[in-house]
Amino acid sequence: MRPMPPVLLVGDVAAPQAVHRPALTRAGFRVRVAASAAEGRLAFAESPPQVVLLDLALPDGNGINLMQDLLRQRPQTRIIVMSATGSIPQAVEAMRAGAHDFLVRPFDEARLLAAVRSAANPPRRKPARPPDPAQLSPGGLFLGSSEAMVQIYAKIRSVAASMATVFITGESGTGKELCAQAIHDGSARASGPFIALNCGAIPPDLLESEVFGHMKGSFTGAISDKPGAAAAADGGTLFLDEICEMDVALQTKLLRFLQTSTVQPVGATRPRKVNVRIICATNRDPLEAVRRGQFREDLYYRLYVVPIHMPPLRDRGTDVIEIAEAALARFSAEESRMFDGLDPAVRALFLRLPWPGNVRQLLNVIRNIVVLNAGGPVTPDMLPPDLVQAGAGAKAAGPAAVAPPGPDQLVGRTLAEIEQIVIEATIARCGGSVPKAARVLDVSASTLYRKRDAWRGGGP
Repeated sequence: MRPMPPVLLVGDVAAPQAVHRPALTRAGFRVRVAASAAEGRLAFAESPPQVVLLDLALPDGNGINLMQDLLRQRPQTRIIVMSATGSIPQAVEAMRAGAHDFLVRPFDEARLLAAVRSAANPPRRKPARPPDPAQLSPGGLFLGSSEAMVQIYAKIRSVAASMATVFITGESGTGKELCAQAIHDGSARASGPFIALNCGAIPPDLLESEVFGHMKGSFTGAISDKPGAAAAADGGTLFLDEICEMDVALQTKLLRFLQTSTVQPVGATRPRKVNVRIICATNRDPLEAVRRGQFREDLYYRLYVVPIHMPPLRDRGTDVIEIAEAALARFSAEESRMFDGLDPAVRALFLRLPWPGNVRQLLNVIRNIVVLNAGGPVTPDMLPPDLVQAGAGAKAAGPAAVAPPGPDQLVGRTLAEIEQIVIEATIARCGGSVPKAARVLDVSASTLYRKRDAWRGGGP
């Protein structure tokens, strides 16, 4: 039988010696008792235990302050706080500050032993096997047999087993979030949460609250406590998309979070430790953002550990056909339709198109075909008209050409329709990048995201 780890009891001498110590000793734990905060600090320094049972009511100090001191010295220590009924708010505060568990008196021996055993033997997650390329994302649409994608699969398998921070770059719609999900799914954190946050889709004044959380009443509209994405990802992966759109002031707090592994919600007085792996992404050149003063250099070097670049769809050869056929099969099943693959003319057109919106644009086209047609082979007449027009001019005009809206397209339309036409044309001219289009139009990226969501009826 494996020996049980040492336990340090800190609190009033009578209770630990009369009740807790005998129960733990019978269960095989080696127990040391300290009657005060001073004795607890001394005992902890002499022989750091794996588990501490800490009474919040100490004769010479605040139990929460002692807990924070112990965690600063040895963050992996599991601390279980004990509290009388009247000090439950204190116990909750202790949990927010990093306690593993809390026990409210009176509690029985079984509850005590269950808490200590849980702290002494945290569940171990088995590392997941690197996934097969066809299973690298939900729905199996993170696909492609091109040389560029084969190299990305190999890098994903290699980096998934580590704790290294990953920085994914690539145009909008190339599958950066699916790449991040694949890294998470192939890691030892696969059973933990995967939390994705789009830094460009959230107004700057709300982004800090979204990342680090807030306390009730900390600002107008904060009607309840909110943990934030960093705390929600504890034990798993936090994916920060469009990281270069993050406000510079918040970049400073993100850097502090990376250095200390602690989060402090807006309005909170004390930080809380979390165990999170960071993966970030951008459709911009991050080094150019550093040169322009839009992205902190120290944060760049902290995050840019393992770079992965997602290639645009136009550079992936026949991957476009592979993805289109997989999407056609999936969407057909969802919509209860029967399609028989792509007509040769459609295949040729798909290979010729520049796909400024990349994989996201391709999936939207296939969804449109499935929803608006009964089935059979996908023929050119089933395609959206603008796609056929783009295909006709693709060879002559080249991938970068996107026709601007002329007067004939705008006259007779409502102002709202004109706004939509201009915004979508600008996004297309910017290669599908919403942040780039936002800079051209002199509005925030979050404004464009909200407008596009409204045009799509709130859907993705």
